[in-house]
Amino acid sequence: MYFKNNMSIELSEQELFRRHSLDEMRKLGIDPYPAAEYPTNAYSINIKSEFKENEKGNTVCVAGRIMSRRIMGKASFIELQDSKGRIQVYISRDDINTDAQPEMYNTVFKKLLDIGDFVGIKGYVFRTQTGEISIHTQELTVLSKSLRPLPIVKYKDGLVFDAFEDPEQRYRQRYVDLVVNEGVKEIFLKRTKVYQSMRNFFNAQDYIEVETPILQSIPGGAAARPFTTHHNALDMPLYLRVADELYLKRLIVGGFEGVYEFSKNFRNEGMDRTHNPEFTAMEIYVAYKDYNWMMDFTEQMIEKICIDVNGKNEIMVGENLISFKTPFKRITMIDAIKEFTGIDINGMDEVHLREVCKQLHIEADESMGKGKMIDEIFGEKCEVNYIQPTFITDYPLEMSPLCKRHRNNPELTERFELMVNGKELANAYSELNDPIDQLGRFQEQFNLSEKGDDEAMYIDMDFVRSLEYGMPPTSGMGIGMDRLVMLMTGQQAIQEVLFFPQMKPEMVTKKDDYEKFEKLGIPEAWIAVVQKAGKSMVTDLKGLNPNKFHQDICSFEQKI
Repeated sequence: MYFKNNMSIELSEQELFRRHSLDEMRKLGIDPYPAAEYPTNAYSINIKSEFKENEKGNTVCVAGRIMSRRIMGKASFIELQDSKGRIQVYISRDDINTDAQPEMYNTVFKKLLDIGDFVGIKGYVFRTQTGEISIHTQELTVLSKSLRPLPIVKYKDGLVFDAFEDPEQRYRQRYVDLVVNEGVKEIFLKRTKVYQSMRNFFNAQDYIEVETPILQSIPGGAAARPFTTHHNALDMPLYLRVADELYLKRLIVGGFEGVYEFSKNFRNEGMDRTHNPEFTAMEIYVAYKDYNWMMDFTEQMIEKICIDVNGKNEIMVGENLISFKTPFKRITMIDAIKEFTGIDINGMDEVHLREVCKQLHIEADESMGKGKMIDEIFGEKCEVNYIQPTFITDYPLEMSPLCKRHRNNPELTERFELMVNGKELANAYSELNDPIDQLGRFQEQFNLSEKGDDEAMYIDMDFVRSLEYGMPPTSGMGIGMDRLVMLMTGQQAIQEVLFFPQMKPEMVTKKDDYEKFEKLGIPEAWIAVVQKAGKSMVTDLKGLNPNKFHQDICSFEQKI
């Protein structure tokens, strides 16, 4: 009933078998997808940790997936995986067969259940003769039939066999990755701990968590290329948020002393091991503070998070042991460039910077102003060298259109970026609160966009208006949460810390209907074999030698 014409070729032998088992369960009166609550009262990890020798009658009710089976006549063992871990379960015929279901063991358990199926187990805890804490089953309930076989990853003596390790498969099918690969779930549990630790740190200071718009009429707050959409009712373009900075500073204008937000941001730019077009950032703004205060605040926060997540203030990332013990190193951007290039760019104009880029073999096109060129020089020659946490401070004015001028040097700004493991982790300012200066900086960004810089910042006149009402001295800091989680879990690819990273569309092979093959004289019974052999469309058969193709198909059919 399920498999007619070309639909059958989409299913493997295992998938066909499991669908047959599904039908057989229903014939026995067993609902393979029951709706009723299954009231569990224990988890595998707690059962093991709380087990007491010689204690009888400790009845538990657990639920999870069957991950392995050892069938031995009248009694068998399965390994059950719940949300906390795995535990061995003993199942015997005499315990689970009932008058209502006399075939529960021999037919349902032994023949119709498979690895990957969800079951509920009621029974008591005991220790086997081999010393393993297990559950002796008194009642087995089918909770969900799995129609696709899981990849079976085996572990023995610290070695992994038949690993589900192809990155593209793992990221596309994260649900499988989480089930079969040890350690993956732990990464995402640690991600939650990172957020909890940071929230606790902020809330202890009485700072307020807020929410600001994702759909924005002006994509402000960062120099980035936005995603564009259209609002039909208002007949106007809208942009997905590139940053929440300008909205949060409006709240400081409105009277909040400290606000923060975990925001989903979107930037229509490249993808690699440290960039995803959709990412999470945290931004915090605190009135009456400056960037020096924010450096102290940031390093204290990062060290606390590392301790909360890992129990210590250091972590291995690849071959690097990174220590988050405070205080972190601090160096100005100009000194950093001088350290790694031998060139002092202090006071250079655009013409001289182009010569420096040429000398350092860094591409600098006509659309790039001073700030963009300095950013490129630092990114190419300096950034990768900062493995241990380092604050890069005092950025040139042109690089920071939302940042206050340096109190001692008007050519610089009061800004820092925190570099860790060769990448930017956090970015912070003494915030610009002079509305006249801010408008002028926006105008400079507009001029860059006129020259072709598609990442230049938009002019947000409402934000300028908010500053005209007065914003107190403020420091703000933004941190890439995905990169922070990468560091705290020792991962080197952003895809490892995102449940569902952005992927290219999955390739789907186009297939002609059976009727087109039948018109060529190919029997219906052979069409599935022809398509499995790679000839999914009738045009694929053009020019083939009929006799040789027939021999090839016969050979292929024997193999499958």
